[in-house]
Amino acid sequence: MARVGPMKLHEESIPPGERDPAAPYYLAALDEIAVFEAAHRRQLPLMLKGPTGCGKTRFVQYMAHRLQRPVVTVACHDDLTASDLVGRYLVKGGETVWIDGPLARAVRQGAICYLDEIVEARQDTTVVIHPLTDDRRILPVEKTGETLVAPNDFMLVISFNPGYQSLLKDLKASTKQRFVGLEFDYPDPDMEQEIVVHESGVDKETARGLVLLGGKIRNLKDKGLEETASTRLLVYAGQLIGEGIAPQRACEIAMLTPITDEPEVKRGIRELISSVF
Repeated sequence: MARVGPMKLHEESIPPGERDPAAPYYLAALDEIAVFEAAHRRQLPLMLKGPTGCGKTRFVQYMAHRLQRPVVTVACHDDLTASDLVGRYLVKGGETVWIDGPLARAVRQGAICYLDEIVEARQDTTVVIHPLTDDRRILPVEKTGETLVAPNDFMLVISFNPGYQSLLKDLKASTKQRFVGLEFDYPDPDMEQEIVVHESGVDKETARGLVLLGGKIRNLKDKGLEETASTRLLVYAGQLIGEGIAPQRACEIAMLTPITDEPEVKRGIRELISSVF
């Protein structure tokens, strides 16, 4: 399974002349762009593993733009049913009509279907994707008796945070083995600083401080901190600073309050914030 970050940016991954200003902003860490394109050409389903806020969703958005394909995103949750994905009959104007779910729409459109945080969905729901992940590439719609055949451009992408896995929330091995996989992590400091500058608009010095603080907070992961400071939260802090919020206060709002309620941990993070800002 290829690993994406933390590492230096591969400049060859996106030649400067090929950067599309209309594309979602994304910096490649390794060969994930080439892997995604190869999987799309070969009609292989792709699994993205990595912590919350490290760029998995942005990567999918970027690749959809690069491949000029629509993307249908589903935020998975405990109550997600097979009907939510495939579709159901609904009453409209006194008539009963069939309404496609997001998975069926994506298959019909030849879109990229992105199932975000797939482990949050029930296992009896995720089995509905199995026929789409082998050489059949079909979606049986039992309620209508229809069988949708995925066109060549259709691609199934799933993501999850392996840090949240448990006996109750994990993918079956039989599901995992249907996918090729990329592992994501937070970017290396230089790359993360560039992301924070671009996404929040703060100067390089402020971004450097935010990235330094983020790294210090992540080091607390082994000391009882269940959640940590993601790249997304660093950007949020930068955006607050850009709006005139004092750096220490912005970091408390964006990088302390969302990740812990433990008094001792909060005290330690406040000390880290004070040491940086």
